[in-house]
Amino acid sequence: MSTTTQTPSATEVLDHIGETTTLAVSYLRVSTKEQASKGGRDEGFSIPAQREANLRKAQGLNAIIVEEFIDAGESARKADRPELMRMIEYVKTHQVAYCIVHKVDRLARNRADDVTIHLALKEAGVMLVSATENIDETPSGMLLHGIMSTIAEFYSRNLAGEVSKGMNQKARSGGTNGKAPMGYLNVTRRDELGREVRAVEVDPDRAPLVKWAFEAYATGNHSTISLREELIDRGLTTVPTPKRPSKPPVLSTIHKMLTNPYYKGSVRFRGATYEGLHEPLVAPEVWYRVQAVLTAHQTSGEKTQSHDHYLKGSLYCGQCGSRLTLTNAKSRRGVIYPYFMCTGRHAKRTNCERKSMFVPDIEAAVEDHYRHMQIPEHVLPALRELVTSEFDRLHQVAKQEAQGYKAERDALRDERQKLMQAHYAGAVPLDLLGTEQDRIARRLAFLDAQLNAGDIEYEQAKAHLDDCLALAGDMHAIYMSINDSLRRIANQAFFDKLIVHDDDTIHAEPGVPFNVFLDPDVQTLAVRRQGQTVESGTQTGDVVGLNNDLLVELRGFEPLTSSLRTKRSTN
Repeated sequence: MSTTTQTPSATEVLDHIGETTTLAVSYLRVSTKEQASKGGRDEGFSIPAQREANLRKAQGLNAIIVEEFIDAGESARKADRPELMRMIEYVKTHQVAYCIVHKVDRLARNRADDVTIHLALKEAGVMLVSATENIDETPSGMLLHGIMSTIAEFYSRNLAGEVSKGMNQKARSGGTNGKAPMGYLNVTRRDELGREVRAVEVDPDRAPLVKWAFEAYATGNHSTISLREELIDRGLTTVPTPKRPSKPPVLSTIHKMLTNPYYKGSVRFRGATYEGLHEPLVAPEVWYRVQAVLTAHQTSGEKTQSHDHYLKGSLYCGQCGSRLTLTNAKSRRGVIYPYFMCTGRHAKRTNCERKSMFVPDIEAAVEDHYRHMQIPEHVLPALRELVTSEFDRLHQVAKQEAQGYKAERDALRDERQKLMQAHYAGAVPLDLLGTEQDRIARRLAFLDAQLNAGDIEYEQAKAHLDDCLALAGDMHAIYMSINDSLRRIANQAFFDKLIVHDDDTIHAEPGVPFNVFLDPDVQTLAVRRQGQTVESGTQTGDVVGLNNDLLVELRGFEPLTSSLRTKRSTN
């Protein structure tokens, strides 16, 4: 913001007073917009106070101020201030004797800029005068000018250094520098002594949406574009400010949010990562999974299409392994025919020659695949007995492993603390610190995930296992009775991939834990084991064991979606 007072021009003054009148310009500056608009005090002197001091100085010089230049909210650490530049151009074309400033630091905060500005004024025949310092063109005045300019530069650099030191110390202690990201709010409280304390709180309106965004993107079923659209539909907006109303977030905001380690409880400052004091919104393992999905999407160059279908995201090409996407073809008569096409061939990333596949044919092929994948009724009890016994055994193994995980976790935490101490002592450079911190954080996230999974209630996990078995035994009937939205969920729950071959047949890669239940070898083993148990009368675990590589461990189980569980209970 720049302001020019309604003082008479130099020409008007000369017309009334005569050419012998001494003319001067006044330069005023404060550092912030708020100080300019509210009349605040910047280092003890506001715009009105500076103006009054400059007028008194002009009177002492028997000079008249014909023009006033005000840089409001402009730092002296840069010389390209609008009103300063306008003042220098003004004195080049007008007969002005003095440039009056309140203090030298109003003009510049470093010696280079001070010399440049001073030379520009001197070339225009203008003497720089300070209203509060004994500065003029005399030798003693020039000496004092140099001293005061050097002091101003020292003050500026020292202030910047102190601010930087304070920000670094705040980050080390886990504090938040600057504005908290979306999902959090900067708040100011008062402690027991009445002092203001700045802190960060969870935003009750936006935090649940941010948490959902990470969990949804971690599944790999969203692009950043589709995630943004879903978040906007759910009501996510930016935090309003006095100058800017809330609005839907832009795409870059979503990407920045997904890559920000702040949400897993870390504070990153100047390449180093510190454990934050704020409440994490996302589990570390979920955050790292999101980073993996982001990297995979960048590598594949996948983009969100404008068309949608419940099979989209689950289908893959049997020739090149690329994802299938949806496209529409219009006939000459205007009839639209939907097709699945290979993204590898379409983007020319592979040598795939697979032609587009008519959508109704693929839908029927998937339905038929569900029929053949369903576990036979007579196999289900034997499979349940086999898996349950192995589940019990692995639960005991997991409890033993947890002791080793805890010991490793404690060692890593101790290593991280020693690493920070070595960095503070100057023994570890910043780039190495960041690399080692990332390595330790990733391993700690894995260990915490294993330990947290081991804390799942045993009976709850066994109940979930039974739910999954029941779904696998009735998967075709469930799939045929649900709508398209639930079919999408079913495909994602049962399978990691549905691979479409050249003859439009389907080969599936079941997801956890259905990769165990739907494995023909496991089913055969279950039936054979049950037969041996009946014949020998021995305990279940004494005859035939299940390969540990086939059975998913306790920590691999995830809760069923409520929609599928409800649907199963109604059938």
